[in-house]
Amino acid sequence: MVLRGLYPANERPSAVDETKRALTKPAATQPPSRVRPPGAHVHWQRAWRRLWKRRVVTVGFLVFGTVAAASLLAPWVAWFPPDAMSPIDRIAPPNTLYWMGTDVYGRDIFSRVLWGGRLSYLIGAGAAGTAMLVGTVVGLLAGYHQRLDNLLMRVMDGVMAFPPIVLAITMMAGLGQGATNVVITLAAVYTPRVARLVRSSVLLLREEPFVEAARAIGLPDSSIIFRHILPNCVSPLIVQGTFIFAYSVLGEAALSFLGVGVPPFIPTWGIILSEGRLYATIAPWMTISPGLAIFFTVLGMNLIGDGLRDALDPRLRGL
Repeated sequence: MVLRGLYPANERPSAVDETKRALTKPAATQPPSRVRPPGAHVHWQRAWRRLWKRRVVTVGFLVFGTVAAASLLAPWVAWFPPDAMSPIDRIAPPNTLYWMGTDVYGRDIFSRVLWGGRLSYLIGAGAAGTAMLVGTVVGLLAGYHQRLDNLLMRVMDGVMAFPPIVLAITMMAGLGQGATNVVITLAAVYTPRVARLVRSSVLLLREEPFVEAARAIGLPDSSIIFRHILPNCVSPLIVQGTFIFAYSVLGEAALSFLGVGVPPFIPTWGIILSEGRLYATIAPWMTISPGLAIFFTVLGMNLIGDGLRDALDPRLRGL
């Protein structure tokens, strides 16, 4: 369509000229829509929803949470101090006053189990946290720097060559009794597992395009390791941490049961088991109560760890 008056009569464009001009005119460019890829928080939100869809995880949280909450609330839940003796009520079976019975000294086992759980959880968390920290650093260095790989991994292999309980007993014999020494011993026993896990992840991640791009723009190795590689190792580390916590609780109980862990005057689940083993035939409640506490703690953490593995590992989700 040609509007009259815009051009002189002799210079008025024809319909063919207008068609050519319309075809050759560049189209108006629309600004590209900025679609942000889902961030890390979206990934964790989806993983959290997948986690709670599994009933086994809910059972694990309920079992572990019940025992943990009862132990943390021991000053308000326990009726008696853990070391309060009542010779009149020694080796009393469970009743309305002593829910889990008493031991050979007349001490309330229910109170001792709750107070012992506080220290057992503290040792388990300390050992797991220390093993995760040291193992992560060793695994990052061994996986990223090939010059350190052979040295560090041979040391880890040498530690793993010993059975865990044998190595723990040997170290406790040299360090002596004490909660701090138990944490150091258990952390040393389980550090190689974390180191090998992190190293295997780093060996795969360091060849990824985003790591090569970070090297190409001149980022230092420390920035590449801690800002680009380590965040991609968090998921398997969380899963491994739950299992190490459960193993550490078992390890503390085993060391205390054998007499090389926490001093005997401090109540822990291993100490209570050790004291009740001599009276297992006439007073089975002395060993059943702490044994059930250990069983439910380990069961709950294993169920939580399995659920976290299924929720965070894309290969197990079929993606």
